[in-house]
Amino acid sequence: MQFISTRGGMQPQPFSETLLEGLAPDGGLAVPAEMPTVDTETLERWRALTYPQLATEVLGLFATDIPREDLARMTEAAYAPFPGDVVPLRSIGDGLTLVGLSEGPTLAFKDMAMQFLGQVLEYALERKGSVLNILGATSGDTGSAAEHALRGKDRVSVFMLSPQGRMSAFQRAQMFSLDDDNVHNIAIEGVFDDCQNLVKRLAGDLDFKRAQNLGAVNSINLARIIAQIVYYFWAWLRATDAEGPTEVSFTVPSGNFGNICSGFFAKQMGLPIRRLVLAANENNVLDEFFRTGVYRPRNAAQTLATSSPSMDISKASNLERFIFELVGRDPERVVEAWRDLDEQGYFDFAGDQPRFALEYGIVSGTSTHADRLETIRSVYASTEEIIDPHTADGVKVARQYVEEGVPMLVLETAKPHKFAETINEAIGVELDYSKELREMLGAPQHVTEMADDEHALRAFIEANALR
Repeated sequence: MQFISTRGGMQPQPFSETLLEGLAPDGGLAVPAEMPTVDTETLERWRALTYPQLATEVLGLFATDIPREDLARMTEAAYAPFPGDVVPLRSIGDGLTLVGLSEGPTLAFKDMAMQFLGQVLEYALERKGSVLNILGATSGDTGSAAEHALRGKDRVSVFMLSPQGRMSAFQRAQMFSLDDDNVHNIAIEGVFDDCQNLVKRLAGDLDFKRAQNLGAVNSINLARIIAQIVYYFWAWLRATDAEGPTEVSFTVPSGNFGNICSGFFAKQMGLPIRRLVLAANENNVLDEFFRTGVYRPRNAAQTLATSSPSMDISKASNLERFIFELVGRDPERVVEAWRDLDEQGYFDFAGDQPRFALEYGIVSGTSTHADRLETIRSVYASTEEIIDPHTADGVKVARQYVEEGVPMLVLETAKPHKFAETINEAIGVELDYSKELREMLGAPQHVTEMADDEHALRAFIEANALR
């Protein structure tokens, strides 16, 4: 299996090299040169597998340069911290089922990929005899999942950018309470998109990238997307255990188009997915794109601070992987679209908009703060289940697309404990925290505050990077 760039300027390379590369040298994103496919017979054979075993099978289709026994060892280690069957499914009535993705160390779905990434990065670096300085941006959960997966590792250092004042108190504590020497938290003046722009500018400077051994673990990195594909297969298998093979739909709360991009890949691989429902919050640039075909990101001043802060994103990096498929894998048309974006602030695929639902099964909707509160209330009233605000966005939009006889699976994004203020506003409940979580919330915080300044960031990395 070889990987190429959406913009056509990267020589085909294997999984391990793509893993360490992050952003492609030409500024594009890595994608499989050819998408592997899975037939019905294989799916049925996978029903009896544990989650780590299933991860080995799915990841093994892409990571063909890693011996199968090494891959199996890493998936077992990655998912050992998770309880039970790793990803439980729970019905909440009205034809909806939650896919429990927040059982990991940082209580968010990002752990599902990041725990594997921590294993495979260390493995690849040891084989190569090199080090890696991870440069990432987070709107809330990616940062803590990455830092908890990579803390204390000898060959990896993490530089994680986050927007000042834009995360929940729990999210900040989960990141900033870490005092490991290889973890560097940097709070940038601005919004998530400002952080992401800094990451892309530095990663796009190939001389600086090579000199500082820069890599990525946010969803720019294809390994993150591939590791997330596994739980789409797992959820489909568990949802169809009783009835046998049938189509299901997935609803995915989405800001950066990473989580739903994994579902898009799973559908391309042959998983029987009827609809992929994208749920946006008030920063609904992606909903506008899938309804109109026009992609028009907003600037920092127009990006709202909401009660589902991990989705407060206006520039969705992973949309480029979808556009690459939409234009028939023609890198010149991808480059042209992003040139339009740079020059006029938008690109227009209105002529292709009917294909989004008909060909790819992607539909979308928007949820507001009032919707989140009402959804949290209604789910709690009917099931006594407390869902976090981002999952509530998913449930709200999913209800618009439920079809008779088609299971609707809503991807849970985080435990409600990460957003206690919104939960209290919705249902008046004070959540219980374990002793460990209370200690984390009260611990000293370690963070460097910085202006939205590329030169200051370069200097900080040069002073602290592993060599």
